[in-house]
Amino acid sequence: MHDVIIIGSGPAGLTAALYTSRDRLKTLVVAGVAWGGQLMLTTEVENFPGFKEGILGPDLMDNMWKQAERFGAEIIFEDATTADFSSKPFRVTVGGKVYEGKSVIIATGASAKWLGLESERRLRGRGVSVCATCDGAFFQDKKVVVVGGGDTAIDEALALSKHASEVKVIHRRDKLRASKILQERAFKDPRIEFIWNSRVQEILGKNKVEGVRLRKVDSNRECELACDAVFIGIGHKPNTEIFKGQIELDQAGYVVANDTTKTSVKGVFVAGDAQDYRYRQAVMAAAAGCKAALDVERYLEEV
Repeated sequence: MHDVIIIGSGPAGLTAALYTSRDRLKTLVVAGVAWGGQLMLTTEVENFPGFKEGILGPDLMDNMWKQAERFGAEIIFEDATTADFSSKPFRVTVGGKVYEGKSVIIATGASAKWLGLESERRLRGRGVSVCATCDGAFFQDKKVVVVGGGDTAIDEALALSKHASEVKVIHRRDKLRASKILQERAFKDPRIEFIWNSRVQEILGKNKVEGVRLRKVDSNRECELACDAVFIGIGHKPNTEIFKGQIELDQAGYVVANDTTKTSVKGVFVAGDAQDYRYRQAVMAAAAGCKAALDVERYLEEV
């Protein structure tokens, strides 16, 4: 029996584990096989407080893991396959074994949607990114490409226009799906240009991004476009499949949180990108992990 089971091991989950284990709560972290969250896919992180020279994403997560473990958090590197919140204690199945907890923190995060190209996988962290706020400053006065036509893509383009010399938005349709106010801002921005009815067929470059190969949707004609970075802005998907039918999720699959980190099931809390579809920043996830841990402590004192 654990006082708290934390599902997920990004900044939200490991910060929560640090707080709960330091408060002498028996803490289990179901970290997953691909542990560490989206920061494991990044290179240098310059906007996490406390690291004036920046830090590599995997190194930051390694530090968080060791810090949580130092205070006694038990961490297993397997995926949770089912969760049962219908009765107490709560039950989480991991690798065929059932773990019981008096409380649960969901910190499974969200995954960026990708194009599915081999070149995209090969050049991640070498000019291919899904976060303009994280990586835009690395491309000061450079030429960048954004792929997509919804709110995510236009948000990325507007953020990048503060750094890049030019931002080309590549969209497979002839009009945007983004909200009208974002469209208006983007159309007024002199650094943002749109390439319509086009798909990215390949990201060019051996060791870093050097350009993209495009195909026109209407004519199948191909062309190449030189650039220094490609930002994929086709959205995110919350990693919440195992919680369907157990707690309240919104239409997009994000956990609905009431009163900060509390979910629709008393004793089950949420932190990070599994609930936060707006900010998606490591520092925000870590802060949410802290809040969830403090909410768990108060909850366990009351039951």
